[in-house]
Amino acid sequence: MATTTEPRAGFSLGQRIVGGVVGGVAGGLVFGAMMAAMGMLPMVASVVGSNSALIGFLYHMFNSVVIGAIFGFLFGAQSRTYGLGAALGLLYGAIWWVLGPMILMPLLLGMALQFGAAFTPPMLMSLVGHLLYGLVTGLVYVAYSHRRL
Repeated sequence: MATTTEPRAGFSLGQRIVGGVVGGVAGGLVFGAMMAAMGMLPMVASVVGSNSALIGFLYHMFNSVVIGAIFGFLFGAQSRTYGLGAALGLLYGAIWWVLGPMILMPLLLGMALQFGAAFTPPMLMSLVGHLLYGLVTGLVYVAYSHRRL
């Protein structure tokens, strides 16, 4: 049964990474559903040379798992309460909004960096999705850590 108390400090690095993966899968499913509804998955698939929505979703989920594991590694020790998990998750989502669609994705597609597009409607929807991903990842991480202790 989940508890609202903080987990003990001895949550190992491996447990933090697994918790991040669990959170990343949950956050990825929510963000992936949002991207599917907006028709964005074929564009995500273009990074791996496809235009398939299914390939885009699978690639997105792969990234969600890796990024979730990194969350557990970087922020797991600090994410002891739902408030901290939510705050750190939102911060992490904002960081990945800059890293993903503004830097990494354009570079992988041979395009210029997209900082100038930051406040266009598609990029703002991307911000919402990345914040949602981070929030869900952080909250699920905390829930997972509370259940494991």
